Amino acid sequence: MVAAIVLPRRRALAFAAAGGLGLALAAWRVPAEGDARTIAVVAKRFTYDPDEIHLKVDEAIALELRSLDVVMGFNCPDLKLRTDILPGRVTRLELRPDKAGTFPFFCDVFCGSGHEDMNGAFIVEA
Repeated sequence: MVAAIVLPRRRALAFAAAGGLGLALAAWRVPAEGDARTIAVVAKRFTYDPDEIHLKVDEAIALELRSLDVVMGFNCPDLKLRTDILPGRVTRLELRPDKAGTFPFFCDVFCGSGHEDMNGAFIVEA
């Protein structure tokens, strides 16, 4: 009878330990929110605000992208960033540039007449 009580207790301890390990691993893989500088970017026909974003090499950045009107795209091939921006939602992109330079970004989802002028640039300094 004692063994029947001990066995469930061992299982409970094993599950608790496994859960704690899982949380520890998740915390290890996900950077803390305070580590990244957050930059809000608003997309609207046919501009990004801001359209020039200054960064430093190896700086942790979190972009919070919003669209005020229609579905937009955000594409910066040189920094390997690409996402859709949906109206009424915040889309979060994280980056840490590893080289200095000027890297253009643009809307790659057709949003109407003027779409081809919807662009901007990351300016990354050493």
